[in-house]
Amino acid sequence: MRFSANLGFLWTDRPLPDAIRAAAAAGFDAVECHWPYDTPAPDVARALAETGLPMLGLNTRRGAPGENGLLALKGREEEARAAIDEALAYAAQIGAGCVHAMAGFATGPEAEATFLANLRYAADAAAPQGITILIEPLNHYDAPGYFLTTTTQAARLIDSLGAPNLKLMFDCYHVQIMEGDLTRRLERMLPKIGHIQFASVPDRGPPDTGEVNFTHVFATIERLGWTGPLGAEYRPTAHTDDSLGWLTTLR
Repeated sequence: MRFSANLGFLWTDRPLPDAIRAAAAAGFDAVECHWPYDTPAPDVARALAETGLPMLGLNTRRGAPGENGLLALKGREEEARAAIDEALAYAAQIGAGCVHAMAGFATGPEAEATFLANLRYAADAAAPQGITILIEPLNHYDAPGYFLTTTTQAARLIDSLGAPNLKLMFDCYHVQIMEGDLTRRLERMLPKIGHIQFASVPDRGPPDTGEVNFTHVFATIERLGWTGPLGAEYRPTAHTDDSLGWLTTLR
C-alpha cells in the first residue's frame, strides 16, 4: 500500500518545496496539493526532482473569498475556464497527472448544465497533455451548498459526458459522511475512480482514529487491485510529524 501526502493539510507551516521534502523524509510515496499558485512552478519541480516524489494533482482556484470553485456558476464561465487553463499549465510544468475541477456553490439545472459545459472544456484541454480531470463530492457539513455532494451524482455526470479522462475523486471522509457503505461503494465506483483520499470521520483527523476501520478499507482497496497511492488529506491535531504513526501501522 502506497500513500500520498496532501500538502494542503500536512506541513502547512513551511513553503511548498520544503513540505515536499518533509513528505519524502517521512516515507510518503507521492504528494498532492490544493492551490500551489503562489509558489513558482520551477521551485516545485526542483523539489519533486530532488526527492523523486510524483505530484499527483492540484485544484483549480476557488474564486473570490468565500467561494469554493467556479465551474458550476452560471455567468462565470470565463473565470472558470481561465482557472482551468491556469491549473493545466501549472500541472504540466510540475508533471502532475490530475486536476481537481472545483464546482462551487450552486444548485439546479442551470448549474448542472454550466458544470458539464466547463467539464467538457477541461477534459478536452487536458487530454492532449495526458492529464485527468477529477470531480469530488463534498459533504454538506464542511461545504454547505456545494454543487456536487454524492458519488451517485458524480457518476451520472461522468457517464453523461463520456470523456475518458474525467474521473471521480473518491474521498472516504466525504463519502462516509454523505453516503456510508464505503467498501461496497468503492467496489461499484472503481471503474470511474481516478484518485482515492482518506481521513478519519467525523473529525477529519489521522486515519487511525474515528469511526472508520481503515485497516479494512485499505485491505479492500488493495483486494480490488488499486495500485495508485492513497491521498492522506487529514488535519493533524498537532505537528504533522507527530501524527504519522498510522503510516507504519496501516501500511
